[in-house]
Amino acid sequence: MGENRRSDLGDWDSALHRARTHAPFLARALERMPDLAALLAAGEGTAALAWARAQGDNPDVEAALRRERLALAAALAVGDLAGAFPLGQVVGELTAFADRALDRAIRTAILERTGADRAEGLIALALGKQGAGELNYSSDIDPILLFDRERLARRASDDPGEAAQRYARRVVALLAGNTADGYALRVDLRLRPASEVSPLAVPVGAALTHYQGQALAWERAAFIRARAAAGDIAAGEAFLDEIRPFVWRSQLDFGAIEEISALTHRIRDSHEGPPLPGPGFDVKRGRGGIREIEFYAQTHQLIHGGRDASLRVRGTRPALDALADAQWITRENAAVLGEAYDRLRQIEHRLQMVHDRQTHTLPEGEALDNVARLDGLADGAALVAELTALTARTARIYEELIGRPQAAPAPVPLPASALTPQLARWGFADPDALAERIESWRDGRFAAIRSPQAVEAWDRLAPALIEAIAQSDDPMRAVTRWERIIENVPSAITTFRLLDARPDLTRRLVAALTLAPVLSDELARKPELLDTLIDRDALDLPGEVAQITARMRAAAVREDYEALLDAIRIVTGEIRFALGIQLIEGLADPLAIAHALSRTAEAALRLATEATVEEFAAKHGRIAGSELLILGLGRLGGGALTHASDLDIVYLFTGDFAAQSDGARPLGATIYYNRLASRVSAALSVPTAQGALYEVDTRLRPQGNQGPLAVSCEAFGKYQREAAWTWEHMALARARVLHGSPQARAQLEAVLAEVLHAPRDRAALRDAVLGMRAEMAKHKPQAGPVDAKLARGGLVDIEFLVHYLQLKGETADGRPLAEAAPAALSPDLEQALGSLAAAGLLPQDLAAPHALMSRMLVAGRLLAPDGREPPPSGARALARACGHDSYAALLDAFAAARQSVGAAWKQILGTDILPAQQET
Repeated sequence: MGENRRSDLGDWDSALHRARTHAPFLARALERMPDLAALLAAGEGTAALAWARAQGDNPDVEAALRRERLALAAALAVGDLAGAFPLGQVVGELTAFADRALDRAIRTAILERTGADRAEGLIALALGKQGAGELNYSSDIDPILLFDRERLARRASDDPGEAAQRYARRVVALLAGNTADGYALRVDLRLRPASEVSPLAVPVGAALTHYQGQALAWERAAFIRARAAAGDIAAGEAFLDEIRPFVWRSQLDFGAIEEISALTHRIRDSHEGPPLPGPGFDVKRGRGGIREIEFYAQTHQLIHGGRDASLRVRGTRPALDALADAQWITRENAAVLGEAYDRLRQIEHRLQMVHDRQTHTLPEGEALDNVARLDGLADGAALVAELTALTARTARIYEELIGRPQAAPAPVPLPASALTPQLARWGFADPDALAERIESWRDGRFAAIRSPQAVEAWDRLAPALIEAIAQSDDPMRAVTRWERIIENVPSAITTFRLLDARPDLTRRLVAALTLAPVLSDELARKPELLDTLIDRDALDLPGEVAQITARMRAAAVREDYEALLDAIRIVTGEIRFALGIQLIEGLADPLAIAHALSRTAEAALRLATEATVEEFAAKHGRIAGSELLILGLGRLGGGALTHASDLDIVYLFTGDFAAQSDGARPLGATIYYNRLASRVSAALSVPTAQGALYEVDTRLRPQGNQGPLAVSCEAFGKYQREAAWTWEHMALARARVLHGSPQARAQLEAVLAEVLHAPRDRAALRDAVLGMRAEMAKHKPQAGPVDAKLARGGLVDIEFLVHYLQLKGETADGRPLAEAAPAALSPDLEQALGSLAAAGLLPQDLAAPHALMSRMLVAGRLLAPDGREPPPSGARALARACGHDSYAALLDAFAAARQSVGAAWKQILGTDILPAQQET
């Protein structure tokens, strides 16, 4: 149905009557604009808005802006009262006008000075309700004016700073000055950096310096809603991109959250109006009012938005919806707050419609009845009753977030002499020495605990943390590793506050310190990894490769190569750390963790390769009909990594090796792809500001370290057919193409299939397999009792059996394995084992030993990294991760599993691999 049909757009007669009766401002506006009044009386809302916008076509800028503003205010008010224009449309139209007016004022100021209609170098950032697209009838606007000294449009003789201030003063006058037509917009420039001392228009460089090092928490909250609204919009968007890390911090700042909470309490305490709805109640600043709902959304955005890009929205209702969608707040709270916000904004509009004043306060007596009747209610009592119920609900939700200021005094640190008895009660072996050691931490020994704020934060945390350490199985190991963390970081205030706010994280920290040196070493380098554990999905397995890749892209603070490499390292480190915590706490199956680690590595490889290819092509161009391929081998090819795994990869390329690239600095194909492969390896392995990523191992390429880093697919196939050793073909049995177009992948997979399915001399193959395994056992013996990889009857023997049967390539009745059981050739050992067993080539009972020992390997890389017997706490965690009640039960199961593998080895290859006493 058409928008202009009166019957579809609400009660226009009632709206006009209420506007004329109860809102003198609207009554005067309608009398002054009879054409507009006629359109509204006819219910032609869309036409009325178009008429209002057309009032801005006057060449007299001041008159045009004021007349357009008046017409829009009247048209939107009546449409709002009629129920024809929803709140979103009303505030959207008002915001769009403010953007247009601000941009026109900027261009006019520059035009008057230079004679040119341009806006280069002068930026207007919209904050507050304008930035969020939520302006109300009588809002002022809170822009920040910035200028670029090099690009600012000005006379050649003008100093850029002086010109910018001249433009700023003129913009304010054009918008806010009172003329015969009234004003266009009230302008408040006090949100600019250091407003008490800075000029009206601030240089971009000075603003960057301020936000990157001197800004306060409330400024972060304000910039959640910032938008480049007028003037040089492209430059404004670039500026906002530059300060995005200031607004959306990946590391939680509980100090900032405390400041937001304190700001709310100060507002409440300083507010002179009544605490409950009634005459004098402020619907914006009062308890449960508009500002508290906005703060509720913004506080959650500040906490989680740095890690969850879905929360980076400007409007209050969109923010509440996004928080509910991401499960940071409940759907019920989002609905209560959202509906209350809309209704409070409507009431705010009614208050402002009466006299076009920027008021948020309920009046008294007949004036309160008048506002209520303008809204369509019976009287002021009905309005107060509605507001009382509404604000009670919203205030209760908000207070659950911020609480009330605590009256408890700051913690009083205990001297070493007083701490000693407590440490003795907690069971520490040498409490006197430990008390002196702990006291030294806060006496300036470590930079992390030197500032007064850091000392106070540590004093709050210390009792709970030390007690948790005391309850661990290896307290002194935990103390030493904790000491390494605070020794290696310049500041730990945020870490202390985070642990104090989340006791469950303290328990996980102690587990990491006690059980897993790999995790404690990571924490020592990057304490902010603890932040990852408060994410809603921190203890869930990561998604598929595409989801992890998207998360890495979203984490980049800028759209450039170095920022992307940093983001890959940040996200990879977060995922690996979270998976480590899941493992040592027994929250996920180690097999699932192995697959998740592999997906993470594949995402990192895919993204780093794509970015490096583009970066390289920018200098050297591309080679037509040719591309880079990456082949994953080993555990990466099999899709099951551990925390200690390298990335075993081989670089290949398609096309003519004699071809040349088409860039400004062309290269022949062989040199091109060898340099590109080297760059990809560096992208994956060289430390950046965010640390290292993976060790990359390319020794499985043709001719190993003696050969080129990248070879053509044709040369690779020729080498594998004519010169490769049996062990190289065994390695290819776990090969998987990780990077390349579908056509190139198919080409390489055909080469792999040809090599793996080639007929072989069975006796020679058996002799080669036995010789290789014997040589490996000689040079790489079992390291300890839980070394499930190298122990005879362990994982390496299972892998050799599987690869032997894959290369043998036949079923028991002589049919080609590729046709009879194609899944038996999968690089995924678990899948290959099942298929080989189903084909009668392996005993059915090998799947369970393989699963047990795979779990031991994955968990052991954290809990017993050298394969030796872990300490008691680690032994229990290892047993739990592998599905056993005790370490002894795990060792028994491991021994039985090795027996099964030894029996299969003897059955298939005809030799004993376990000592005689283990076979009985």
